[in-house]
Amino acid sequence: MSPFFILSILLAYFGLLILIAWYTSRGADTNDFFIAHKQSPWYLVAFGMIGSSISGVTFISVPGAVAKVQFSYFQMVLGYAVGYLVIGTVLLPLYYRLNLVSIYEYLLQRFGFWSYKTGAFFFLLSRTIGAGLRIFLAANVLQWAIFEAWNVPFWVTAIISIFLIWVYTFRGGIKTIVWTDSLQTLFLLSAVIASIYLIKNELNFSWWAMTSAVADSSYSQIFFWDNVQDSKYFWKQFFAGMFITIVMTGLDQDLMQKNLTCKNIGEAQKNMFWFTIILLIINLLFLTLGALLYMYATAKNITLPTQTDKLYPMLAFQHFGSVAGVAFLLGIIASTYASADSALASLTTSFCIDFLDANKKPEAQRKYLVRYTHIAFSVILIVSMLLFKFVQENYPQSNVLQLLFSAASYTYSPLLGLFAFGLFSRRQVRDSLVPLVCVVAPFVGYRLATNAPVLLNGYQFGFEILIVNGLLVYAGLWFVSYKKTQQKESNRTE
Repeated sequence: MSPFFILSILLAYFGLLILIAWYTSRGADTNDFFIAHKQSPWYLVAFGMIGSSISGVTFISVPGAVAKVQFSYFQMVLGYAVGYLVIGTVLLPLYYRLNLVSIYEYLLQRFGFWSYKTGAFFFLLSRTIGAGLRIFLAANVLQWAIFEAWNVPFWVTAIISIFLIWVYTFRGGIKTIVWTDSLQTLFLLSAVIASIYLIKNELNFSWWAMTSAVADSSYSQIFFWDNVQDSKYFWKQFFAGMFITIVMTGLDQDLMQKNLTCKNIGEAQKNMFWFTIILLIINLLFLTLGALLYMYATAKNITLPTQTDKLYPMLAFQHFGSVAGVAFLLGIIASTYASADSALASLTTSFCIDFLDANKKPEAQRKYLVRYTHIAFSVILIVSMLLFKFVQENYPQSNVLQLLFSAASYTYSPLLGLFAFGLFSRRQVRDSLVPLVCVVAPFVGYRLATNAPVLLNGYQFGFEILIVNGLLVYAGLWFVSYKKTQQKESNRTE
């Protein structure tokens, strides 16, 4: 496909998003931007959350990684399902009971000022890294498919990518995103199904023959029970997936903000449970697609790219024909922007509520704060994309999915420890020491993971290091805590 044709598809796609944004943001105020006045239909939120959860990272990296790790990723997906059940039964009722806009306000009520600011800070750090990685992946595809042929530098592509998000989110915020993400999820699913269908036809498979070929291939092994030191070992993947979901969804303002736009807790839980079932099916489709991509490349004697993240885009644009190329383009753009747009809105919401106290200010002042915070985070995301480009050029073997979860294992662990201590302990922390605990614990976890092969007889940590880091934070909080009753008695004695 020519760059002009791809660009025309892209412009038509974003034109549709901007049209939806214009319609949904008419008369919008900051309450619409933050929580959509709690009027979002649960089924719309559930469908839109699929695109936000999957993102461009899953769209490209999960199929590409199949050659190295087979279907072992599905072990983590099973852990995701348990994590979503915890969110729906434990965290969502808490957030609705406290009537929160920013979920980190819970830390203010439970522990105090410094705990609250620490939790919000680590969310901002975590989500900025995650959103930057996701949008970087989409910008890479745009650079490769369109702008490289015109000698446009990557930094220009990065600015264009963020500007397109800003245009359709700066007024309506989460109210607009609930609708645009549903549309983008539709494009994402259509792209995956279309790609599987086209490969099936190219390899002259019936649906049954295709399923059998994938099941009989060397790529399809899901469960790994034998070697506890292997990063693919079932329980490591399962528990890592469960806790990654709890922190990256349940303790993340981004996806929880969408759930908090539902009318009541019943609808929010219904959204979460249906979303979980659908997500299991969709991830299995992505893994199937990965196996088919490698089977197709082998059958056609196609040289595989050095970076597995480039396998799907290379085949879609250079070998599958224009229909598959358009489907892939819409899929990667939809999956990435469905995640990145809500990330930008949630970053703006968290900073405005948690650091600028925007919810305590008049509407006119709130609009001013939202507008300029939105712009500031757009700039920050552009800078993060340029940093990731530097990493990719200097470390070409890196896998974006692994980078994302590795970063999350350290940046989300303070949130895991803080919320776990708040929910499962009755002790009160010394609030001023909480930032120190939350900074030191991940560094200790990193040193442990680095030296684990020597200290633990060859054991290598995978994503389960998130659990260890969370436990370290929990232990540190216990160390700087006291029993409430004892403190009250000492105050009376004094």
